[in-house]
Amino acid sequence: AVYTFYEPNEQASYGTYSIMWLAEWTKSLNLPYLYLGYWIHESQKMAYKQQFSPQEKLTDGEWI
Repeated sequence: AVYTFYEPNEQASYGTYSIMWLAEWTKSLNLPYLYLGYWIHESQKMAYKQQFSPQEKLTDGEWI
């Protein structure tokens, strides 16, 4: 995925927009997966990633 940096704005979710754009691009290239990058549960700035599924996560060394 492409990492984005921007000035925070409560009116817009640029992280969500970026993922939606990448999902469409991934489809247009007929790719089977889109990696959203890492996600830190405790980080509010990354909370938007929770709304996308399906997801896999590494828990205690196992992908679930």
